[in-house]
Amino acid sequence: MLHSRLLQYIDEVARLGSIRAAGARLHVAPSAINRQILLFEAELDQPLFERLPRGMRLTPAGEALLAHIRQTLRQYRETVADIRDLRALGSGEVVIATMTGLASSVVATAAATFRTRHPRVRISIRTMSTLDIVQAVENSEADLGLGFNIPSSTRLETYWRINTRLGVVVSPRHPLAAMDTVPLAQCAPFPLIFADRSMVIHGIVAEAFAKADLDIQPAFHTNSIETMKRLATSGEAIAFLSEFDIAEEMRDGRLAFRPVRDAFSDNVISLVRREKHGHGLASLLLADEIVGALRPGERD
Repeated sequence: MLHSRLLQYIDEVARLGSIRAAGARLHVAPSAINRQILLFEAELDQPLFERLPRGMRLTPAGEALLAHIRQTLRQYRETVADIRDLRALGSGEVVIATMTGLASSVVATAAATFRTRHPRVRISIRTMSTLDIVQAVENSEADLGLGFNIPSSTRLETYWRINTRLGVVVSPRHPLAAMDTVPLAQCAPFPLIFADRSMVIHGIVAEAFAKADLDIQPAFHTNSIETMKRLATSGEAIAFLSEFDIAEEMRDGRLAFRPVRDAFSDNVISLVRREKHGHGLASLLLADEIVGALRPGERD
């Protein structure tokens, strides 16, 4: 066994209040259990149990140790179950709800990697708005949800998150691509691509220009990340997106990302799943693949 039987001995004695009863439950001689506990108490140099006329009672040191023991045994059982599930992981489906830009970049990359390891598991990638992502995961229509600025919900658990601010997205041939960081004022003379008001990033970008006291008239409005990227690659137009939105285009050299000197407000990307709901191993493994595709970053 991965863990010493001593952990089980202490757990059962604490649970039943009796070495004799613990021995009967575990099919072990009571003298063997008592001997192991005494040796461990000698090693710790303090008692774990008070030996009373009618049984055994934990000392404060024993209570502290028992909490660790039970957590360890629970995690061990969960790990053993996961290992067994891995052997059986040969079929099934994982559904992820996400946004268009993420679907075509990090989610596609993670899904392709996952499929090479688990070729019989189907992956369904559905693109939708932020609020629809929340609803799909809450209603168990999707196993995972990935998106920007997902509102908090008591029914959702955040598996991973990182704050990734928006920046200037331009063609590598654009004059601003030569700069390390771009002042917002230097964007004003160029055709600007704004998300329409149905998207959260519209408010983030509009607020930044208003705070900088810049009166601008965007040349384009759209609710499509793909359209924003296509417009940015075609000339001097400027989009305002995150690095994750254009991961594939950056790798291919079709688009460049430059931080904005006048900082935008937070733009948090989150990977969520249903709170207090049985999670299949396949969805957890896909979640880990997505986190890997989203690095660098730390889980919060």
